[in-house]
Amino acid sequence: MVQKTFLTIWLSFIAAAFTPHQTAAASPTVFQSEKETFELELLADGLDHPWGMVFLPDKTLLITEREKGLKLYHDNTLHDVSLNDFPEVRARGQGGLLDITIHPEFEQNQLIYFTYSHPLKKGSTTALAQAKFINGELIDPKTIFIADTGSTTSKHYGSRIKFDRNGDLFMTVGDRGNRDNAQKLTSHAGKVLRLNDQGDPANNPPFSGAANALPEIFSYGHRNPQGLTRHPETGEMWVSEHGPRGGDEINRLQVGVNYGWPVITYGKEYILGSIGEGTHHPDMAQPVHQWTPSIAPAGITFYSADAFANWKGNLFTTALKFKLLVRQEIKDNKVVHEERLLTEEAGRIRAIEQGPDGFLYILTDENNGALYRLKPQSQQ
Repeated sequence: MVQKTFLTIWLSFIAAAFTPHQTAAASPTVFQSEKETFELELLADGLDHPWGMVFLPDKTLLITEREKGLKLYHDNTLHDVSLNDFPEVRARGQGGLLDITIHPEFEQNQLIYFTYSHPLKKGSTTALAQAKFINGELIDPKTIFIADTGSTTSKHYGSRIKFDRNGDLFMTVGDRGNRDNAQKLTSHAGKVLRLNDQGDPANNPPFSGAANALPEIFSYGHRNPQGLTRHPETGEMWVSEHGPRGGDEINRLQVGVNYGWPVITYGKEYILGSIGEGTHHPDMAQPVHQWTPSIAPAGITFYSADAFANWKGNLFTTALKFKLLVRQEIKDNKVVHEERLLTEEAGRIRAIEQGPDGFLYILTDENNGALYRLKPQSQQ
C-alpha cells in the first residue's frame, strides 16, 4: 500500500511538471487614473524573468525569458516552446534571451527575430537570430548578426528590436560598460542599428563617408537603450535609455544623430563626480525627456487604440527601479504632462505592448514574473 501511494504521488508530480501552466483567475484590481478608470488583470505568472513579447496575427502571444526560455500564451495558458536548436545563449548578469519581434509579412513567411547575449571567446555581445515559427515550433533558428562591441562585461546589452514602415529592422545595443565606445563609429556599442530582414546593413547608411564607420549604425551616443517603439503617425522610432545616477532619457531617433553619451548627460557617477562636459553640446541632441532621479526605463510604446480614448497618442514607459508605469502626453515632440501609474502594484515592469484588443499588456521582471493586462473597467 505504501509503495502504491508513493508511485501515485510520483506520477502526479511528473504530470504536473509537464502540464502547461495556467494561472487561477483572480479579481482584477481597479485603478482611477487622471483620465481613465482601468483594471489590472493578472493573466499568467510563473515566468522566469520575462524580457520581451510579441503578438502573432492569431492574437496569441510569445514571451521570452532571460534564462533562455520561450512561452506561448494561448487560451489563458502558458505553453513551453522548445529552444533545443537555438544558438547558445550566455545568460549572465544582464545577458540572456532578450527581445523578440515578428517580420511585417509574418503571415506569408513566418519569420521571427530574437536578440540575445552571444558568447565569445572572451565575454559576450548582443546578437540577432532569425527563425520560422510554424505550428508552435521554431524552425531553423540561426544567428544572422553579431554586434562588434569588444566587451567582456555582462551588462548594457540594450537589445530592443522593432521594424519600421520601410521593413528595416532597428536594433539597440548598449555601451557594454565601455562608455567611450558609444562615440566611436568603429564599434556597435552604444548605438541604434538599422538592418534589413536578413541581418545585413540597410540601404543608405548615414556614415558611409566616415573612415571605417560600421554601415549598420543609424545613430550613436547611447548608453543602454532598452525601449524602442514606432510612432503610430509619423513612423519615427523612439527609444528609452538608462542613464547612470540620473539622466534616464527618452529620445526621438533621427538618422546620423549623436545623442551625446558620455560627453553630455544629466546623470552623475554612481559614487561621486560628474560625467563628461555637462548637459549640452552644439553637435549633440537633447533628449525629448530626462528623469533625474532615475526610474530605470525599459519597454515603451505609444498607445494608438480606441479602448482608452483619453490615452490615445500617449507614450507609456515601464520602469524597473520604482516599479511603475509612466504615462506621458506628447505635443510637438515634447512632454507636456506626466502621470505615474501602478507604483509598487505589479513589480519591476520590463516590457509593454498594445494588444490586438486595444488593451495594454505588461511583463514583470521577477523570478516569478507575470503577464498583466490593463483594460477599461468591466470590459471582458
